[in-house]
Amino acid sequence: EVQLVESGGGLVQAGGSLRLSCALFGFSFIDYGIGWFRQAPGKEREGVSCLRAADFNIAYADSVKGRFTVSVDAAKNTVYLQMNDLQPEDTAVYFCAAPASPRHIGLQVRDYDYWGQGTQVTVSS
Repeated sequence: EVQLVESGGGLVQAGGSLRLSCALFGFSFIDYGIGWFRQAPGKEREGVSCLRAADFNIAYADSVKGRFTVSVDAAKNTVYLQMNDLQPEDTAVYFCAAPASPRHIGLQVRDYDYWGQGTQVTVSS
């Protein structure tokens, strides 16, 4: 059974940092790749970053470039999203996601089939 389990969210002051984890079960990010998304209240889900399995290239949304970094622990089959210099506009529920088969993925919701339950990130000003 495919499962994605996020953790690491919380409340942080502006300028602070958090590291989100996405533990994967039933498949490997090495074969399929992983995406990170977020959804703020009243807004559409937006892509934050994606790690492509084909070449391990990592793409970031312009809004987080230079502040967010994706890393992996292959032994734990876990992908991380390090978020630095967090701002109130980063407040959202953050999700990791995976495709159902190896294919090109990007920052669009339609590229993904499996989703975690989400973890709340709240940044106070």
